[in-house]
Amino acid sequence: MSLTEKDKATVRALWSKISKSADAIGTEGLNRMFWVYPQTKTYFSHWPDLSYNSAPVKTHGKKVMGGIALAVSKIDDLTSGLLDLSEQHAFNIKVDPANFRILSHCILVVMAMMYPNDFTPEVHCSLDKFLTCVSLALSDKYR
Repeated sequence: MSLTEKDKATVRALWSKISKSADAIGTEGLNRMFWVYPQTKTYFSHWPDLSYNSAPVKTHGKKVMGGIALAVSKIDDLTSGLLDLSEQHAFNIKVDPANFRILSHCILVVMAMMYPNDFTPEVHCSLDKFLTCVSLALSDKYR
């Protein structure tokens, strides 16, 4: 899957608008993932508290959205741009790469809820493609 120039422009434009809320989006995305897909909690069993809006959830939500911000800045070459994150997840954290797609979906839902007027079908399509490409780039070192 590849992003068109129009997709890239759409993602950049949306990111410039929503980036101020990135931490809240990341936190709510993780909260949603843990609630809807409780099996994903196994990768976070070392956290002292996985409850809704707990400090570890907020901290990791911020970290996840920092990765999304990096991806937006590296949108022209996500595989190279996210190489360090891919290696970290594949070799150190050892998260099942299917979870990237799960979290991407949760983040997409949260963005649509928080920015309903900006989340047109075109934006939805471009952002979904972008997050799919991010998930693929993060999965690259698993192969």
